[in-house]
Amino acid sequence: MTLEEIEHELARLSDAEKAQLARALFPALTRAFAGVEKRLGVCGGDACIVRTRIPVWALERRRRLGWSEARILDNFPTLRAADLVNAWSYVDAHPEEIERSIQENENA
Repeated sequence: MTLEEIEHELARLSDAEKAQLARALFPALTRAFAGVEKRLGVCGGDACIVRTRIPVWALERRRRLGWSEARILDNFPTLRAADLVNAWSYVDAHPEEIERSIQENENA
């Protein structure tokens, strides 16, 4: 189905049906984080900083080891300060996922 076809069908829905659709879509949309993405085949599908192959868990691991943001940025020259803000937000929202990734990669 094309986007045009979907838009046509959407126009035919009642307001109540549109609200129901919005409730169904909301969880999928809120999993998206600005500046962080998961891509199949990149870093095992782990959450990474956009434009890079740097996993969020790797940045969090360094933070836990006491690295300052300045040190992280010095060691990852493709990163920007805003990338760290996005990474920390992702870590706060997905602590179990990040912990699991850290453990899996430390044991590898």
